[in-house]
Amino acid sequence: MSTPDAASKAHKSCHDTPSGQVLLAIRQFNAHHWFECHETLEPLWMQAHGELRDCYQGIIQLAIALHHWKNGNYNGSQALLSSAADYLSQVNSPCQWIDVSGLIGQLQTVQQRLAQLGADRMQQLEPALLPRVTTVST
Repeated sequence: MSTPDAASKAHKSCHDTPSGQVLLAIRQFNAHHWFECHETLEPLWMQAHGELRDCYQGIIQLAIALHHWKNGNYNGSQALLSSAADYLSQVNSPCQWIDVSGLIGQLQTVQQRLAQLGADRMQQLEPALLPRVTTVST
């Protein structure tokens, strides 16, 4: 027999209030703790469905793309930025208060700038261009 709490977690949608874990993941992402953000969101992603699953997957992939950038993995970073954009483009904004449209715009800016810099100069990415997950009132 499943508990009401377990059932409600399994049926979350983009229209719901974000859980404490989602808010923690946002704080981790914005503090540039991208691997930790991935670890926090992954269990939620595994239980999510539809649009919410795409949102979590996009943020996870964006976080790992930035983790790769930080570690000097240009190709991994660019590949995951593209994949993150694909997932996030399937999500209506906002999703669980997250400004998905704004995040996509920031992601595209970073992707374009990294392409301009190339692998040899990727570490010269301006810190102000690093994406931030922002929330909006619904």
